[in-house]
Amino acid sequence: MAKILMKGNEAIGAAAIEAGCKYFFGYPITPQSELPEYMAREMPKINGVFLQAESEIAAINMVYGAAGAGARVMTSSSSPGISLKQEGISYIAGAELPCLIVNIMRGGPGLGSIQPSQTDYFQATRGGGNGDYRLVVLAPANVQELVDLIIEGFDIADQYRNPVMILGDGMIGQMMEPVEFKKPKKRELPEKDWATTGTKGKRKPNIINSLYLAAEELEEHNERLQKKYKAIKENEVKVESYNIEDADIVVAAYGTTSRIAKTAISQLEKEGYKVGLIRPISLWPFPYDEFNKINDKCKGVLTIEMNTGQMVDDVKIAVNGRFPVYFYGRTGGMVPTPNEIAERVKESMEVKSNGCSI
Repeated sequence: MAKILMKGNEAIGAAAIEAGCKYFFGYPITPQSELPEYMAREMPKINGVFLQAESEIAAINMVYGAAGAGARVMTSSSSPGISLKQEGISYIAGAELPCLIVNIMRGGPGLGSIQPSQTDYFQATRGGGNGDYRLVVLAPANVQELVDLIIEGFDIADQYRNPVMILGDGMIGQMMEPVEFKKPKKRELPEKDWATTGTKGKRKPNIINSLYLAAEELEEHNERLQKKYKAIKENEVKVESYNIEDADIVVAAYGTTSRIAKTAISQLEKEGYKVGLIRPISLWPFPYDEFNKINDKCKGVLTIEMNTGQMVDDVKIAVNGRFPVYFYGRTGGMVPTPNEIAERVKESMEVKSNGCSI
């Protein structure tokens, strides 16, 4: 299949249609507005539905309705818009409805800026709404991977009856790269016999709900959810790593920041430094076990993020005291450069050699 040059936001829409998405409900916000624009143009061509809702709150509740009827459905927004959707996302997770949610992150808090950031890691991986729920959270590093994860994300959502979030940033939404649309690995997806498609007089009505007034029933529901999350953690961890078996220091980074880190690592290797990389692709479930593969002589793990320190908490859990964990971040829409990262790697190695900590 020939490759096509596409902007990230438009590639999301094309991938969703390729995956069989028939409904899109959203509201425009920079830096992801090209996505609803694309869907407004393309959805009618496949007899699908595009609807610009009156608000982000309305959009996520429309997703609830379409998902409850068994349709492949998605929504998208950017940081403050995703915040407005949190109540609906909690309802969707509680009702065990499959859907795809795209967050093309921008700077915050509040309205923040329109520049790229990674400041929504906590919100995505810890749950921005109420209750003991989880989203599968996938973080692409390039437009091709963005396309692949969108297509696979719909399958993951259907397999586990769980919302999946694609966590990108303004850079990946706006950059243009060549992509091809590949078939994902075949999954045995369950029938949607729970969906509210009308009884046709042949069965009892299905009920889609997240309300359990009896404490015993709600506890049972939560225990069932936890079993599902355990299965997701066992089967859906995604990670890229290299050179961690003999690295003097390991860099941990995700999304577009990991691409910048790779450039810094290439520079450092030319100078004779041994630097490894761990790039979580699934932010939840987080690839904790990958950090156990780091060699015992490693001098530390340096986490690079476009925020003031969020994924670094998971890195500390994963490292579990084996090595010092350092952090370097830029925020407010500022992007770390390869030279900045390279210098921070060198500083971290010197700190370890001197027996100090950051």
